[in-house]
Amino acid sequence: MKLPNITKVNFSVCVLGDVQHVEEAQKAGIDAMDVEALKKLNKNKKLVKKLAKKYDAFLASESIIRQIPRLLGPGLNKAGKFPTLLTHSESMVNKVHELRCTVKFQLKKVLCMAVPIGNVAQTEQQISQNVNIAINFLVSLLKKNWQNIKVLYIKSTQSVSHRIF
Repeated sequence: MKLPNITKVNFSVCVLGDVQHVEEAQKAGIDAMDVEALKKLNKNKKLVKKLAKKYDAFLASESIIRQIPRLLGPGLNKAGKFPTLLTHSESMVNKVHELRCTVKFQLKKVLCMAVPIGNVAQTEQQISQNVNIAINFLVSLLKKNWQNIKVLYIKSTQSVSHRIF
């Protein structure tokens, strides 16, 4: 889910692309790897795992995305970081910004969930907008919508939690 008013500052992205995408990424100051660099990893599990730990997300060109399982093996998929498709018609900088604004909700058997929705630099209005979007998205994921939710709390780092529902 994409929140409009949040950007993760320490969120690192790597572009796995063809020559055009690699050049564009280097101009924008984004880390990039081409097919030759991926071949050097040689399906080495340790190197692929190290690559997956280094970056939070990956973008891949249309021509390369099909080759990634053959070049790297299942390492990125196991880490949950399989690349997002990047076409030549899209702006790379906008796509990276969109990835930085994305928040994942992972519903498992745990009854408690924590999701970042704002930061100190934002206004109250921006934070409340992010809270509304996040809660509505969470409710849409649940089978019985609002009937599945007993209590909602909002909490900032090192502060007391406040009940909002």
